[in-house]
Amino acid sequence: MLNAEIVQKETLTVQAGPNFRIFPSDVTQTETFITRHPLNHQILFVSANTLNLSNGFISEGIYLSTNGGTDWFGSDICSGEPVAFHRGDPGIAIDDEGRLILIRLGFSPGLYSHFSTDNGATWSLQETVVENDQDRATLVADPNPDSDYFGRAYAFWVRFAQPFPVFFAYTDDGATTWSTPQQINNPLQRSLGGETAVGPDGSVHVTWAGVISTSPFTEDYAGYARSTDGGTNWSVQENAFDTNGIAGIFSEKGGIRVNGLPRIDVDKSDGPRRGWVYIVTTESGLAPAGNDPDIILHRSTNGGESWSGGIRVNQDALNNGKTQYFPAIHVDDMGGVNILYYDDRTTSNDSTGVFLSRSLDGGDSWSDTEISDHHFKPVPIGGLGQGYQGDNISLTSSGNTLWPVWMDNASGVYQIWSCPITLPAVSLSDPIQEIPARFQLLDNYPNPFNPATNIRYSLSTRMPVKLEVFDLYGKRIALLVDAVQNAGDYTVNFSSSALPGKELASGKYFYRLSAKGVSQTKSMLLLK
Repeated sequence: MLNAEIVQKETLTVQAGPNFRIFPSDVTQTETFITRHPLNHQILFVSANTLNLSNGFISEGIYLSTNGGTDWFGSDICSGEPVAFHRGDPGIAIDDEGRLILIRLGFSPGLYSHFSTDNGATWSLQETVVENDQDRATLVADPNPDSDYFGRAYAFWVRFAQPFPVFFAYTDDGATTWSTPQQINNPLQRSLGGETAVGPDGSVHVTWAGVISTSPFTEDYAGYARSTDGGTNWSVQENAFDTNGIAGIFSEKGGIRVNGLPRIDVDKSDGPRRGWVYIVTTESGLAPAGNDPDIILHRSTNGGESWSGGIRVNQDALNNGKTQYFPAIHVDDMGGVNILYYDDRTTSNDSTGVFLSRSLDGGDSWSDTEISDHHFKPVPIGGLGQGYQGDNISLTSSGNTLWPVWMDNASGVYQIWSCPITLPAVSLSDPIQEIPARFQLLDNYPNPFNPATNIRYSLSTRMPVKLEVFDLYGKRIALLVDAVQNAGDYTVNFSSSALPGKELASGKYFYRLSAKGVSQTKSMLLLK
């Protein structure tokens, strides 16, 4: 057993790899989102606002990795008809069947959706979610196989009409149809935002900003709502906690437009903080934020019933004149809280880099790492409104690697940049607990195979284990093991001919071993 002090030190160390553009092009890519397949975390889906400055054409980028972020492919245009009707502001999700879902605005008021069953190569005709005018919508799919609502995708938006409430709709059939939109809150002040996350029990959590009534609509407080029955009923807190946001213009950074809108995630690990809810904002002038913009976290340890005071995330000196903004949050599979944001602490105030702050104890303490290997000077993008350069960045994880995405104009045009951030292979769910030294998934044999192969793995202690098989699109086709097993070496036979009612085609398949909030995945090849 490792000493607790050693484990804590090891888990604070992350390593950021070289920065790269995931889909280099001459098209402007901004306002980035990333999500992962709920069963096969090797499949990552990224989207962004895309703008061809030469002809003014606006769409949504479609970018995929099927090998955990190593390689990327895609397009700067979503091909769902009518293509000319697209107006950006995408929200993205992957459902339980591996179907990609995208929602977007159109060139008439409303919110519209498309889906893809072939990893983004083709897209469905548009489906109307709502015809009313609204702000950018967000989208999340329930990723929990044990949830009663596994695969249900929820869209949230603010209606641009008094009293500016938050609305939502959901789909249970991969965006083929949508439920009738429902109003969640009845705010006293204008709502803005509508970020969402799903908890490990299928509970749905949404947060938004209550803003002042005059431009620039500075964020005054964070609202919050939770549903434990798939959106039928909601528990609403119009003012969960006070904020003092930064909505307005950063004159020192080229006059870009910024905001302090809240972002949210829920711990879905098997650790002691499972179910904790985290909301992160950008604030200034309200403690613990200083008189320059800081990243502030609030957390709930009881499923959103009550909230902590503010916790300052960035660890540079208070009131040092440096600027942090646009945070994104992701709780990884080991329970680590990871917050990505722009930060100019190592450069001049007209430029910025990108930092990651990570906490292993639910936000009590933080470690900061600059993940960008270069700085850039933000500037507004012409033709998209005063000061616009995109309003958000994003991150997710695949195994023990975090994958951030952010917009950066270092190439001469705003593009999606990323880098692999390697997390230590030590459990964050319990700082005194070591991941078994022999938690190991081995190569299957024979490989290639027809019709059967043997999958081997090793455990050094008794633990609950899942062994699953997925197809190339991330759809689970077999659950081979779901049990508590003792320490030892195991061999499980997988036969493609033994699956009732399923005729597997030749091709690549993935098998994944999961235990104690961590997983390992390998590939195998069926040749008939």
